[in-house]
Amino acid sequence: MSPVCFDTIIRGARVVTPAGVARCEIGISGGRIAALGLSLGEATEIIEAEGLIAMPGGIDSHVHISQPSGPGIEMADDFGSATRAAVAGGNTTVLPFCLPEDGQSLRVAVAEYHAKAAGNCHCDVSFHLIVKATDPVTLGQDLPALIAAGHTSFKVFMTYQGLALSDREILEVMSVAKEQGALVMVHAENEDAIEFLRDKAEREGQTDPLFHARTRPVPVEREATHRAITLAEIADVPLTIVHVSNGESLEEIRRSRARGAKVFAETCPQYITLTAADLDRAGFEGAKYVCSPPPRAASDWEAIWSGICNGDFELFSSDHCPFRFADPAGKDAPGARTSFRNIPNGIPGVETRLPILFSEGVSKGRISLERFAAITATNHARLYGLKTKGAIMVGMDADIVLWDPEMTREIRQDDLHHGSDYTPWEGFTVTGWPVRTILRGETVMHEGDVSGVPTGAHIARSAPEVLL
Repeated sequence: MSPVCFDTIIRGARVVTPAGVARCEIGISGGRIAALGLSLGEATEIIEAEGLIAMPGGIDSHVHISQPSGPGIEMADDFGSATRAAVAGGNTTVLPFCLPEDGQSLRVAVAEYHAKAAGNCHCDVSFHLIVKATDPVTLGQDLPALIAAGHTSFKVFMTYQGLALSDREILEVMSVAKEQGALVMVHAENEDAIEFLRDKAEREGQTDPLFHARTRPVPVEREATHRAITLAEIADVPLTIVHVSNGESLEEIRRSRARGAKVFAETCPQYITLTAADLDRAGFEGAKYVCSPPPRAASDWEAIWSGICNGDFELFSSDHCPFRFADPAGKDAPGARTSFRNIPNGIPGVETRLPILFSEGVSKGRISLERFAAITATNHARLYGLKTKGAIMVGMDADIVLWDPEMTREIRQDDLHHGSDYTPWEGFTVTGWPVRTILRGETVMHEGDVSGVPTGAHIARSAPEVLL
């Protein structure tokens, strides 16, 4: 009898690696990938994966969990439910945003997020920071200390009252990023333009959910994208533009790259599958689709797909921001039925991100398996300093997801694991589904059943690869 050489061997799968797709075995020991090859021998556990595809575990680098959402409003997911949904959807790491309460320091906010997450996560987590204040303590003490502790990325907003920073404030934050070795992410929408359009719509009695989309048209995103990139060029820092929704904003990114700017781009499932017309559904149903930037016209899907296929988008994330629909602490908040202004902003999507892209991208022949792995895992790890994540390679964490590329199913709320009471993709048919999720060598989801014992950990990150 051959000696046991590994804790686990995965046999029979097509394996997606940075070097291409290979038919080989994966040997796992001590939570790491120890070998890739043929006839690796014996292991304590053998996973037979004939007919399946072995992908690096998904990294969703844009999620909102247990985030403060205003008086009386509650996010639908805590760390337990959000990460349960994440692993059910083929993810092994998520990067939530840490938002300080009003008057709260960044360091205190981060400590509270760590406490919320501790012992409750089914996948690994690592926090982005949200910078909403530019006082001397935040910029001179908290940010440098938190970056040194492994929180090497932070987000600034150009919209939302209480969050939006001025151009000067954004430059100050970018300056700290340059000095301390962190990456800046920007939500690019022009707040003044949005407020002008919202006020006008309300004066004219245009208050249904659809007018959330109409008061945040493409030009407010396009202009802010151009301005954010210009500020980053002035500060001489790399920049990630998150949740790009349309071709005009993508063109701003392409032009900036042509002149040498270091700009990275992210898009999301809602911008290849939903439209503004979804916000115009009968009754209050359109509130289910309120998010920012809003879904655009179907004609914009082609532009986003062009960016996905041509490599203009490094990242495909969910922007998971869940609220319950039939709940006064959620989408049906006080005043939400009389004005779109009062509808909590965001949609659930961490569990459906990967199946939607696999189905619409890989199964329909738009992108390769290698491109899928890059924009759902590998690039997220490289851009955000997750050194041992994002690729099936010897020495990396054994974060692996086995996909059945032939499985066809409808997305249904009743089958999902998140805390929300709806999915925007109810009845959407996909081909390709994750059937086993492995986190650091241990199966945490098998055929839809998520392990009851949370084993996820917080990951301190190094400086993003783009800064090295």
